[in-house]
Amino acid sequence: MKTAPTVAQVLSLVASGVVFEQAVVQVDKNEGGMTAGCNPAHRSAPLAMCSLIDDTELAQAAIEEAQITHRHPLAGDAAAAVACLCRALIRGTPWSMALAQASEGRCRETRDALEIHRSVELSPNGFAPDALRAAIHFVDTSPSFPIALGRSIDFAGPENYSPVLVGSIGGARWGRAQIGKPFLQHHGDLLPSVEATAVALAHGWQNSAVCHCQA
Repeated sequence: MKTAPTVAQVLSLVASGVVFEQAVVQVDKNEGGMTAGCNPAHRSAPLAMCSLIDDTELAQAAIEEAQITHRHPLAGDAAAAVACLCRALIRGTPWSMALAQASEGRCRETRDALEIHRSVELSPNGFAPDALRAAIHFVDTSPSFPIALGRSIDFAGPENYSPVLVGSIGGARWGRAQIGKPFLQHHGDLLPSVEATAVALAHGWQNSAVCHCQA
């Protein structure tokens, strides 16, 4: 995942001494309110993994985390949907039921993105509902994690908006066992730290009767 334009602008302002809240407002103004990007949704999977966050608090946690960089409500709404979808899948909820649960309380655009459409026009852009819709399509119509991720990468190209979501959602749906070494090599020297963080986040799910995911 690369740093998206909205995040880059916010962090640049913060580095210059502007507080986060003011930086977010300024960037939203600079962009004419067009800050409904998918980066917060990219960041939401660790929240879903963290068993310390109760199911009833998960959506709001994702929304609040999104607001650190993105002012547009759709950015947080999509992040909440991804977090809740991944949480449901981690718990072993069937795919269609998990989609329904993730749709509860979400904006119309996000609910539409979570619906299964066999013939749907997809967009490779970074608008949160569009990236989510594409990710849902590839996870829904693929038989495995490698195939879903490969198809999404071929579709999205170098911008890589929807594939990040396919990685999170597909990983939650099919389990860690399907994520082979070729999918992790790009982390390089960061991989041990990434793995240690994942183990720490997932610790609360171990030995859980409701967790059917593969660690």
